[in-house]
Amino acid sequence: MDLKSAWLATRQWVPFAVRTMAYGTVSLTLGPLTPQRSASLWAMRRWCQSSARALDIEIEVSGLENVPPGVFVYCSNHQSLLDILALGAVLPGDFKWAAKRSLMKIPFLGWHLQLAGHVPVDRTIGSRAAAEAIARFEQVLREGKPLLVFPEGTRSEDGVLRSFKNGGFYAAVRAGAPVVPVAIDGTHLLMKKGALDTGDGTMRRIRVRVGAPLTVRPDGREGARVNDLRERAHAAVSDLLRSIGGSVEAPASAASASEPPASGIQADQAPG
Repeated sequence: MDLKSAWLATRQWVPFAVRTMAYGTVSLTLGPLTPQRSASLWAMRRWCQSSARALDIEIEVSGLENVPPGVFVYCSNHQSLLDILALGAVLPGDFKWAAKRSLMKIPFLGWHLQLAGHVPVDRTIGSRAAAEAIARFEQVLREGKPLLVFPEGTRSEDGVLRSFKNGGFYAAVRAGAPVVPVAIDGTHLLMKKGALDTGDGTMRRIRVRVGAPLTVRPDGREGARVNDLRERAHAAVSDLLRSIGGSVEAPASAASASEPPASGIQADQAPG
């Protein structure tokens, strides 16, 4: 790392760490004492909003009128670690993240995620890990909370939307919960995958657009219903992303719509 990069990283992340400890402490101490852990939700929202401002990030959001009441699944593309700040700052509802398990080990941030009921997800490929994550997604929805998933499964290195995995859509189908498509663009320009800082400040605007809810098809085999919902969600996020200036990869061959075997969830249905 050169001197300039080291200075940028220090200037940005030392105050970020202090802010994380402060709001994390509020969540951990007051969250269990408030109904529905509302203090933890407040701390999360304030942490996201204040962190975005401190990094000179402007978030332009539209389509919030499309967010339904009750239980649903937010389905968003994923460009950067900064997506968490941006979406947490503007999306309504006490939604639970599908977060990498490694994040749960970070002091204060990880402790908050565990306390608030966010879902740890292993990125390992395998039917057992996928089935366990889907079961946790279903539990969130059964408890009456919205869920947010990144069905690409990982961050896009160039901001281009990739294909979706099935995990979150299995949970939506089994719970009968609508899927709310979300597109975010600009975060990959602020903090590329593997970067230690958010850039030199030449691009500080993030755009977020929320689309109309997609209902689960009421009939047919589960595998076909999941594939149908996944494909419609991908098309909706693609349209939203293009409308705010983002990019979408060329369509690949359609995935099989067959029912998964009764013994478990296939590897390509791993959670996002």
